[in-house]
Amino acid sequence: MTKLSVNINKIATLRNSRGGDVPNVLQFAKDVQRFGAEGVTIHPRPDERHIRYQDAKDLKRVVYTEYNIEGNPIDSFLKLVLAVKPTQVTLVPDAEDAITSNAGWDTIRHKDFLVDVIQEFKRNGIRTSIFVDPVLEQIDGAKETGTDRIELYTEGFAHRFGLGDEGAIKPYTECAELANALGLGINAGHDLSLDNIKFFKDHIPGLLEVSIGHALISESLYLGVENVIQMYLHKLRQ
Repeated sequence: MTKLSVNINKIATLRNSRGGDVPNVLQFAKDVQRFGAEGVTIHPRPDERHIRYQDAKDLKRVVYTEYNIEGNPIDSFLKLVLAVKPTQVTLVPDAEDAITSNAGWDTIRHKDFLVDVIQEFKRNGIRTSIFVDPVLEQIDGAKETGTDRIELYTEGFAHRFGLGDEGAIKPYTECAELANALGLGINAGHDLSLDNIKFFKDHIPGLLEVSIGHALISESLYLGVENVIQMYLHKLRQ
C-alpha cells in the first residue's frame, strides 16, 4: 500500500505571513493524521521562511505516524535532524535561495559526500532517502551511496501529464523497476495532485510513499482538508 505523507510547509508559510500562530502548525499536523494521513513531511530551509527549525523540534511531540524531514544536508540541517531523529530524512540538493526543489542529486558526482551523510544518519537509526531525477544511472548511483530509499522527483511527469502526455510516465516506471531490482525503496513527490496521483501510482511498481503539499493544500481551499486527504487515500488504494 502506498502511504500518503502530507507536506505542511504551506501552513507555516501562511502563519508566517501574519506573524503569531494562526494557523497553528502543530495542530494542523495533528489534524491531518486524524484525517487519515500516514505521515507528515516538512522541508525547513536555512532562512526559515516557512517551517522553522523550532517547528521541526516541536513536531516530534505530535507526529505519531511517519515523520519525514527533507532538506539539503548543510551543517545546520544535519544537526537538526540528528537532534530530532525523525522516521526518515530525505536529502534534497536545493540551493539556499530556491523557491522550491527543482532537481535531484547527481548521485555519481556526489557519491562520497552522500555516503558520509547517509552513514551518519543510519548510525542514528534514521531511514534515509535521496531525491533523484528519473534517470537510470542515478538510480544505480543511489544504490552505491547506501541509502534505504529514493524519492522520484515528479515535476516533469506532472507537467507533461497535464498536457495530455501519458508517455511521461515511462522513465519513472523504468527507474522504479530498477530500484526494485536493486532493493531500494521508492518514494515520490513534487506536483503530484488529485488529477495525476492514481495514474502515477498505477504505473510505479513498489511505490511506498508519496509526499504531497502544495497541491493538497490548494485543493483543500475548495474541498476541505479532511475530504481531500480521504480523496487521496481512495485514489492510492484503488
